[in-house]
Amino acid sequence: MSLETAKRYDVAVIGAGMAGMAAALFAAERGLSCIQIGSGGGILFASGLLDLLAVHPTQEYRLWQSPFTALAALAREQSEHPLARVDAASVRTAFQTFVAALTSAGMPYAPLGERNSHVITSIGTVKTSFGVPLSMVAGVAALERRLPCLLVDFRGLREFSARQIVETLANEWPALRHQRIDFPGFEAVSEVYAAHLARALENRETCERTIALIKPLLGDARVVGLPALLGLSRSSEVHAAFELGLGVSVFEIPTMPTSVPGLRLLGALEAAVCARGVTRRQLCSVRALTFEDSTAMLALEGATGGERIKARAIVLATGRFSGRGLTADQTSVHESLLGLPVQQPASREGWHERDFLAPAGHAINRAGLRTDDAWRPLDASGRPAWKNLFAIGSILADQDWMREKCGSGLAIATAWAAVDVIARSGATRQSMQSEVMDRHASLAMTKVTR
Repeated sequence: MSLETAKRYDVAVIGAGMAGMAAALFAAERGLSCIQIGSGGGILFASGLLDLLAVHPTQEYRLWQSPFTALAALAREQSEHPLARVDAASVRTAFQTFVAALTSAGMPYAPLGERNSHVITSIGTVKTSFGVPLSMVAGVAALERRLPCLLVDFRGLREFSARQIVETLANEWPALRHQRIDFPGFEAVSEVYAAHLARALENRETCERTIALIKPLLGDARVVGLPALLGLSRSSEVHAAFELGLGVSVFEIPTMPTSVPGLRLLGALEAAVCARGVTRRQLCSVRALTFEDSTAMLALEGATGGERIKARAIVLATGRFSGRGLTADQTSVHESLLGLPVQQPASREGWHERDFLAPAGHAINRAGLRTDDAWRPLDASGRPAWKNLFAIGSILADQDWMREKCGSGLAIATAWAAVDVIARSGATRQSMQSEVMDRHASLAMTKVTR
């Protein structure tokens, strides 16, 4: 592989899930040239909510009102957890930067504070999360104050039942009621899908007809809840039209994956990283990755004729089993790309508890890569495998992001921390090079003067 023919970048991010997107975004924000390899299909399963940390410890299922208080407790009691290794100020800055980028790309979020919010789900449970899309915020206030509320769903939309939500929450929210209507233009269709309806609502006439069907049903409702389908690329516009037309606050409820908020989130993240100059290779995978001193060389497959990349730093954001960052056979768990050591139980018998719903979870959920303080994965001897390889997100060991409700927080915080290390090392190197150049220039001037 020739260095001369390889395209050069400061950072190559392998993976395009939440962690990979965050790393690419943060690298570009820091002025680093960046290429991102991989597909962001996993984001389609996202609800649009950005969890930071809601549950700790998992065996007690203790819910926290403040994610930052929870982070402080995590740092005291489980210091090896990846989130416990990122200081609170960096976590705040990372989330603010991430949310600002989404807002600028057309997916606005409510201002971030110090508290988690409680959001209704499509099955009537209540989810604790930190970052809430602006289109869902009115539901947080309605739930908290138990306001008179009308939930509306659409005949044929099998992934969402307003009646189920109302019946689940009836005891604690008596002022909640539901209605089902036909979606304009789909009356003769037996089954409809949220993404199709979301696109249809971006048509002005369809939007107005839907509002006209809901308005006579309002009664004493001060807020209306709908499945999350108020537009795709123009969701803010559609949401505003519903609030204006109905004369009350309107909120969306996350639906089952793959969801419209997931489609919006993926589109907003792709727009955000592209707007900041990130080069993306969505239909490619890494065929080979080698390290030579301070340089990493990548060979990509899937690109026409192949492509070679040279990067100063590699960020591994390949995820866990669903993203194929980790794979498992009958004996053990393996890291898929480089064969890095995976922290895991000594034998497969230790992967799971006898109780499937064990409160503390299963040991396999905490398997992953161990890293040093600079987020560099360790080899079998406990040393960094390569000085310019970094690992972030759910591939890291000592976390159970599903039970802890910290998936987005894990991705965003560790991406910020790793990119910060890369940016600082680059600044140091540039400073040293500048000093050498200044010294050479000074010597040259001295020779000329003499």
